[in-house]
Amino acid sequence: MAEPLFIIDLLLAVFAAISAIPLALRAAGGRRLRWPLIVTGVLLAARIVVAALLWTESWHLVSDRVTVGLPVAVLPLAVTIASAVRGARTRIAGQVAATGVLISAYLAWVPQDPADRTVIAAISLVILATIGAVAAARLRPWATASRAARLPWLATLSTVALILAIVGLYVQNQAPASAAGHGHHGTAIATLTGPRQGTPDVRFTLVAAQGKVRLSSGTDIEALTFNGASPGPTLRVRQGQLVEVTLVNTDVAEGVTVHWHGVDVPNAEDGVPGVTQDAVTPGGRHVYRFVPNRAGTFWYHTHRDSQEAVARGLFGALLIDPPAGPDNARSHESTLFTHQWPVGKDLIGALDTADNRTTQHVDAGKPVRLRLINSSRNPQRVQVTGTEHRVTAIDGNAVHEPGPLPSGGILLLSAGGRYDVSFPMPATPVVVSMHTAEQTDTATRVLTPGADDTAAPRATGDGPVFDPTHYGTPDGTGAQRPANRTFDLVMDNGFGFANGDFAWANTVNGASSPAIPTLMVDRGDTVRMRFTNRGIIDHPMHLHGHRIRVLSRNDARVSGSPWWTDTLNVAPGESYEITFTADNPGVWMDHCHNFEHAAEGMLWHLAYTGVSGPTHATHSSE
Repeated sequence: MAEPLFIIDLLLAVFAAISAIPLALRAAGGRRLRWPLIVTGVLLAARIVVAALLWTESWHLVSDRVTVGLPVAVLPLAVTIASAVRGARTRIAGQVAATGVLISAYLAWVPQDPADRTVIAAISLVILATIGAVAAARLRPWATASRAARLPWLATLSTVALILAIVGLYVQNQAPASAAGHGHHGTAIATLTGPRQGTPDVRFTLVAAQGKVRLSSGTDIEALTFNGASPGPTLRVRQGQLVEVTLVNTDVAEGVTVHWHGVDVPNAEDGVPGVTQDAVTPGGRHVYRFVPNRAGTFWYHTHRDSQEAVARGLFGALLIDPPAGPDNARSHESTLFTHQWPVGKDLIGALDTADNRTTQHVDAGKPVRLRLINSSRNPQRVQVTGTEHRVTAIDGNAVHEPGPLPSGGILLLSAGGRYDVSFPMPATPVVVSMHTAEQTDTATRVLTPGADDTAAPRATGDGPVFDPTHYGTPDGTGAQRPANRTFDLVMDNGFGFANGDFAWANTVNGASSPAIPTLMVDRGDTVRMRFTNRGIIDHPMHLHGHRIRVLSRNDARVSGSPWWTDTLNVAPGESYEITFTADNPGVWMDHCHNFEHAAEGMLWHLAYTGVSGPTHATHSSE
């Protein structure tokens, strides 16, 4: 519901700003303001209704609108209307009201840092007071000028105001990120490695190269591959083993790294170029060594030019078994990537490389475990039809006492997210399907106990959506420790400077990288963050080096199993409170896992006091 309300509010703000122009002109000329006041008043009243509806979702969605954005327009307009009703002069009040409406529209379309709310309110009051003083002065040349003579002055003043606003926004967004304790002195990232000594328990080599991938429909992809294929080879290890992976770049011109998504590796092993290492250029190699400390479903992907390189195929599965080894000796296990392959300007949805219907035999009664991994930039809807099933793990974290979910339910996978889904194979076929808005043909995997799959149920793409906030049961871990470090991060859409260009942008607290301040923590801190999406697009927020626990959504507490994750999809109108322990020193990239958004500047860094980071750590690592 929130997404259309945000769009409606933006449109109402534009229409109100347009209506403010005749209001200002008529007020300056001392003419009656009846119709401009009625039109502007109706539009602002509609904005108030929209804000009230958003408030029912969460206060955090409208806090800026209610405290600054709407009052700056509504209060002066109310004074003007009251003056007009009494028959008093409205020349000054009308001009001030029109200015307030324009300021309100600017604040709606140009996201601001919520921390600057008091400053923004003060600046708005100064502007309104100045307009009132200028109008009160009633300079005779202005008062006696014709409308034609006044219009150029109004146009000039409006242009100057717009230029000053854009310049001020540019200065704000080019301010250097806060980096207290994050500079040239202290522990170097290069020293925060995995074990350098000792013989690894398992060794892998990943060779990145250009190649071709053929989808099941016969479509050829100009791809990038690991070891000649995409998805790349499945790396299977055990919790506690020393893992060594050698990355070799054959001919990927942009360079390559490997990021271990969801695995809390030491900082220097994180695979973020420009922050934890240099990208591996053609002919080069890099060695990663780490000891995974949790079992579960994870994945790896390049973090250099991710927007293009991951979409074209530089990714694969990383499966971490318990120390005693895999517990699936008698079960059927499948790892399925939900991926969108680029073909020209189009995206083709597929399960791995299967973009149409494929069939797999599974004996009836056999336990089935599906490891679903979303390697695309958008949230993906996966439907399991034909049997009850359970989500046994989220992002590699076990769910406590997962309950049965109905056949035909929808699993909404965050970009970068993973679900483990389990069920006993029934005597009839089970359909696993991926549903995207971009294509009518559905990528489908049919699990069938016999040779005949014609009895497979139809996948509709509609059904109840899985909700982790009330799934499973509490595991007795109790409440989290009180936080001694808190951050509020507001994602928004609007005009601003991104990558040095003034454009429609995805922002965090009104800014884009590199202007988003670094979040500073000390080792041992209990950190709480609030992610609030006041924009019109989903933002899957991913924290490197730390798993997070979700505490609430739109102020409603998580009541089921503890919800641990590393990639949290924050849809328009949602506000999540999360917590984590700062127990992995370094300088970490946090970002939206829609790689397009990250490349446009929706990323920042979390740094530990006393760790020195590179001065060139910017959005270029995406």
